[in-house]
Order: sequence, then C-alpha cells, then structure tokens
Amino acid sequence: MAVAAENQSQPPQNDLPYVLILKPPAAFSIFGDHFFHSPKFQFLKAFESPLPLSQFLLTHAQSVQAILTSASGSVTADTIRLLPHLDLVVTTSQGINHIDCSECRRRGIAVAGAGTIFSTDCADSAVGLLLDVLRKVSAANRYVKQGLWSSQGNYPLGNKLGGKQVGIVGLGSIGTEVAKRLEAFRCSISYNSRSKKPSVPYTFYPNVVELAVNCDALIICCASTDETHHLIGKEVLSALGKDGVIINIARGPIIDEKELVQCLIKREIRGAGLDVFEHEPDVPVELLALDNVVMSPHNAFCTTESLEELRKTVVGNFEAFFSNEPLLTPVPLDDLPHLSEG
Repeated sequence: MAVAAENQSQPPQNDLPYVLILKPPAAFSIFGDHFFHSPKFQFLKAFESPLPLSQFLLTHAQSVQAILTSASGSVTADTIRLLPHLDLVVTTSQGINHIDCSECRRRGIAVAGAGTIFSTDCADSAVGLLLDVLRKVSAANRYVKQGLWSSQGNYPLGNKLGGKQVGIVGLGSIGTEVAKRLEAFRCSISYNSRSKKPSVPYTFYPNVVELAVNCDALIICCASTDETHHLIGKEVLSALGKDGVIINIARGPIIDEKELVQCLIKREIRGAGLDVFEHEPDVPVELLALDNVVMSPHNAFCTTESLEELRKTVVGNFEAFFSNEPLLTPVPLDDLPHLSEG
C-alpha cells in the first residue's frame, strides 16, 4: 500500500511544466480531465493523491509554476506560501473571491479568470428567471402537468415585465448585459455599485435600500466579497415590498437566506428567482413548496457554447504563460476594491 501511495503522488514523467489542480473543475465531470489538455503543459492532480494536501504540496513544491482552480476550489494564502515557484493562478470562473488575491499581489503572482465569457449566459438566465417569476411559467407548467387545468380551471394570471422598474446590484459586465436585455422590454433601469458610472444612462443609487424602494425587481449581479456578504437583508427586502421580486445569479451569501425565506413564506415580497444559495448544494427545504420561487442549480452562468470558449481561454492563458506571452484574460490586482463589481 505504501508503494502504491508513493506512486500515486508522483507526477507524470516528462519535461512539460506542471499545472497544479487542487480540486477538479466542474468541466472535468462533464467532459473528462482531457478537456483542458495541451501539448505545452501537464496537470499535477492533488485530488488523486492519497497524501494529505499539505504533504502533497511540500513534495511537489519545487515543480509547480501554475494552478488551475474553479469557484469551488479555494486558493488560500497558506497554499500559496507552500509553493515558492508559483507564478500564475488561472480560474475557470468569472468571480475570484475563492482566490487570496492580496497574497497573489504581494507575491507578484498573476491571476487570470474567465473574463466576460459567462456574462451573456448569466444575463439571459437573469431575465429568464425574472420572466418566469412574474408570468408564473414554472408554476403554470406544474399545474398543467398535474392535470389540474381540467379539474380546477384556469391558472391565476401573472404580471408583465414590460415597463417595470428594475434595479441592478453590481453594474459590471454581467449587470450591463442584463440592462441591455431589459431595455428591449421598455423597463426603467437603475443600479447600485461602488461608484457612479458616467457612461451609462441609468439612474444611480449609492444605497441598496434606496434602490429597492424605487424598484419592482432587484437583480443581484455583484461579486461575493466581505462588503457584499448579506448585503441583501431584511431592510432591503422590506424596502422592495410585497410586490417586489428578487433575482440572484451572482453568489448565495450576498442574500441573507434566512430572511429571504421568511419574506417569501409570509408573502412580504412577490417572489424570487434563485440560481445560487448560501450553502450549496443545500437548498432551504421551505422553498421547495413555494410557487412564488423559481430555482436552478447554480448553472445560470454556463452553456455548452460558453464552456467551449472557456476551454480555449484557459488553455490559451497557460500556453501564453509558459511561452512568456501576455495572458488572454488577466485580472488586475493593483486595485482590489473594484473586483466587487463582478
């Protein structure tokens, strides 16, 4: 057994540079671990080794120059400090809150993300969830499939999206794409962000509560940071009101989930469209029976087409790095606060 464990901890024997994977990205489970294959580098898979992670990292500390990670795999300061030759972290996600960017900046380690690959998919899903909640599409679908149309008559009417006042929390690349789509519905758009954006025509509210007071729906598009943790709590939900709808395609912890559940149960807001949750994959059991809630399993960000674009981007970033060429989608770390804009 000891010999087997030792063999499993050894990297492939060739001259290609190593890219460490701490935890397999979701794309591996869909397409296999050959998905990001390249003739210019090889993967060192910590998750396949029987060794404790710290021991594995110490064993290969001198070999690792780059890391591939995803939103579900944290790259902590402790991990970074065990890798003296680490110069690059590439994530398959658009968000980077799972990477200790402060430590990367201190060490001069470059970070590359998915860029804006997923922005249009996220925006499509956000508008789709909003339409579903307002027009009761999923609820009406269940009504028909359960055979209730013939026995109980017509299903209650929903509400139109056209002309609604919609607030966007986080007007980065995703929020901007959401706004473009809502313009086609003649919605009145306003937003909250760290600062006012002079290039956009939408109304800016520096306070999320004030934004909620003036909106029929809130769409959460900001990144998950210390500042945005539970940004949407009781005060914001109360400001949104009993006719308000909230959509979250960003990160679960941005909303105080316990407060949201209570507001939905008591019908203190009209409804919610949720692609993300605070303790994934666990979903509050109270939400399962509510017909004013539409949910999806954190897949708003991705389609088969965008995954193929992601493959090219991830491989391209590593190949550029190992060829001493500019990264395709570098994340600037010299002004960390702007990262909360997603």
